Amino acid sequence: MTDRTVDAPAPRRQSPLIGALKAALLLRESIVGTVGALIILFWVFVALFAGLLAPYDPIAQMTPFQAPFATDADGNFFLLGTDHLGRDVLSRIIFGAQRVLIYAPLATFSAYAVGIVMGLLAGYKRGWVDDVLSRVSDIILSFPILVLYVVIITTFGASAINIVLAVTFASGPGIMRIVRGLVLDLRNRDYVAAAQTRGESMWYIMFVEILPNARGPLIVDACLRLGYTTITIGVLGFLGLGLPPPQPDWGGMINETRAMATFAPHMTVFPCIAISSLVLGLNLLADGMREVSLRD
Repeated sequence: MTDRTVDAPAPRRQSPLIGALKAALLLRESIVGTVGALIILFWVFVALFAGLLAPYDPIAQMTPFQAPFATDADGNFFLLGTDHLGRDVLSRIIFGAQRVLIYAPLATFSAYAVGIVMGLLAGYKRGWVDDVLSRVSDIILSFPILVLYVVIITTFGASAINIVLAVTFASGPGIMRIVRGLVLDLRNRDYVAAAQTRGESMWYIMFVEILPNARGPLIVDACLRLGYTTITIGVLGFLGLGLPPPQPDWGGMINETRAMATFAPHMTVFPCIAISSLVLGLNLLADGMREVSLRD
């Protein structure tokens, strides 16, 4: 009689579409998660139909320093007012959503691609591979993350691709630690042993047998990390190291108008609300998914 603990067989694999539909149905059980999903869907809708929703060109200069609900001498109505250059704040927020919802997910996905590969190798191979990858991660994580972002951007220049690379470099090691811990728990399961007995390759076992069974915690972390990345892009824009002009960026809008916030606060407040609402939606969605997973 063997002393080996018999684990439950691996769940039957299903298509990503069916998994997404099941997750959406389960998410309805969480009010918090539903609210978060609705906020995110709102901003996705705004980004997709920015050209139809924005009343003006986001870089068109009209009458500066118009207050919210003001109408200028040319009959232009500004729901959220204009900035110091006469650009419509509402139009800039709407088009700014496009940039955030492109580069924040892209940077997060890139960080996960690197972190997952590192974590799978470290947790599955163990030995010197684990030691090397863990030490490299510890060195990167020892730096204050904001300082690391600033150093990378100032060294290589402010551009969309450099922001993606900076987020990947700074966030990948944290994701690697999470994946490594999950793999250490899953690598001794019976379905992994069965795959090894069948002669499956290491990459097949890591990506087909182990990774799908670790997706729950990773999806929750991805929602939270996407919120952190959104804040990061906003902070870099506030520091003048964000996405390059002339196209609007929420953080850049705050940076350009911060000196005038005392007498024209609408130029700064509304972009802040946009960033906060999107991050709030992502955090609520993550909380809802965690709540649903605990019920299961």
